[in-house]
Amino acid sequence: MKLILLGAPGAGKGTQAEIICERLGIPAISTGNIIREALRNGTEMGLRAKSYMESGALVPDDVVIGIIKERLAADDCKNGFILDGFPRTVPQAEALDQMGVEIDRVIDIEVPDAAIEKRMSGRRVCGSCGASYHLDYKAPKAEGVCDKCGGGLIIRKDDEPETVRDRLKTYHEQTEPLKDFYASKGKLRIVEGQEEVADTTKLTLAALEA
Repeated sequence: MKLILLGAPGAGKGTQAEIICERLGIPAISTGNIIREALRNGTEMGLRAKSYMESGALVPDDVVIGIIKERLAADDCKNGFILDGFPRTVPQAEALDQMGVEIDRVIDIEVPDAAIEKRMSGRRVCGSCGASYHLDYKAPKAEGVCDKCGGGLIIRKDDEPETVRDRLKTYHEQTEPLKDFYASKGKLRIVEGQEEVADTTKLTLAALEA
């Protein structure tokens, strides 16, 4: 199954992607992670992305799409994948179509902005391996320490309140139009994000079947 997860920053896409990934045995592909991986591996697209990132500029669509294309060609994507964080804009979605990537379902996790602001203030990320935690919903076993690798947990600049508000504004302006784009193709399913992760998961899995 080839899936896209939509939703504002902090809506819980990453958590649901991990769960679906285990259930269906397909990889969850986070744009941020694969760009970092391409940088580490020094791929041609990774090096192009690096030059933009070092100058503080947004990585342009053609580079992001090139990196996605490289990743989707890997063996583990043969039976499907979950895209988390891509596409972010209608032109990116159109580029995905032009690559010949046939998407089966687009799941949009809806959470009110106020709830997202509260939620993101509790997020923590491992500075070493990138694993994510939340002080209320997915706390590490030991405070400030990653369960997976023992690295220190940090607050990303992205999770600071003023940054969150800016990111939500950008999401509503640039990414939300994707709902209409995929609804017109009959592929969109909307899931109301719940307080409990398990409740959101139940609705998300049901949406995959719908």
